[in-house]
Amino acid sequence: MTKPQQALCILIFSFSFLANLTESRLSIDYYSKSCPRFSQIMQDTITNKQITSPTTAAATLRLFFHDCLLNGCDSSILITSTPFNKAERDADINLSLPGDAFDVITRAKTALELQCPNTVSCSDILAVATRDLVTMVGGPYYNVYLGRKDVRVSKAADVEGNLPKPTMPMSQIIDVFAKRKFSVQEMVALSGAHTIGFSHCNEFSGNIYNYSRIPYYDAHYNPRFAEALQKACADYQKNPTLSVFNDIMSPNKFDNLYYQNLPKGLGLLESDHGLFNDPRTKPYVELYARDQNEFFKAFARAMEKLSLYGIKTGRRGEVRRRCDAFN
Repeated sequence: MTKPQQALCILIFSFSFLANLTESRLSIDYYSKSCPRFSQIMQDTITNKQITSPTTAAATLRLFFHDCLLNGCDSSILITSTPFNKAERDADINLSLPGDAFDVITRAKTALELQCPNTVSCSDILAVATRDLVTMVGGPYYNVYLGRKDVRVSKAADVEGNLPKPTMPMSQIIDVFAKRKFSVQEMVALSGAHTIGFSHCNEFSGNIYNYSRIPYYDAHYNPRFAEALQKACADYQKNPTLSVFNDIMSPNKFDNLYYQNLPKGLGLLESDHGLFNDPRTKPYVELYARDQNEFFKAFARAMEKLSLYGIKTGRRGEVRRRCDAFN
């Protein structure tokens, strides 16, 4: 692509981005008059929660992904099931979503309802909480435009095949993002979220036990790392809560060590190994491993884009009084 073509693409994206914001009436200071203490209440709530439960940042980031990537950032992931409807959060892939993430959103919503009743949407709370928590653990700051509305529909049946799984082939993961207009580079940048948090042993047990070839684990693993995982997850069938940090080098710090781990065979999930071994994604893994600033810039751009994906505004949604239930 020539430089004039690149400039034209950037210009077109900028115009479409601004048009989307204008049409949707989103703004950074959306609650400046209707809920002046919005930012302070959010900051106080997430700070208290992160201090008492340090896994909250990673948990909320994952919750945000699972909400937005399906049908847009509309807080449908927060709705609980009823006897008449199995909601998204009870789909198989969502059963392992950590409770700390749901809890911090509930706390923020409760505090905001006391201050500004029926004003702030659960969708905006989740978007801002995610950004602020990522920043709190060392990640990049990015703009979150506000004014999203919440939906009244949440169906577990919509989830299967529409969220990336760690066991998916890389082509299928790329396709999940491509259907939502995310490039391969954006997908690799968003995968850097694995720099914090943990995964349950049953998500990768097939790669470290009963492997069909010698050695009896996926050869993409560093041998010592594979042996350590086998020991750490030895009782995973009896204790399904057993888990391992995604980034064993700096599990609670948002940095680029996740990418540096992959060439060394220290990726935890099958999809992690796939990022380094697939020729479409490997160049971006190597770029972000070399340059944390490039990773941070790419991650911030991709998160800002994701936070606007499929949003509902105006009459297409509402402000739920409770994030986990219909009004």
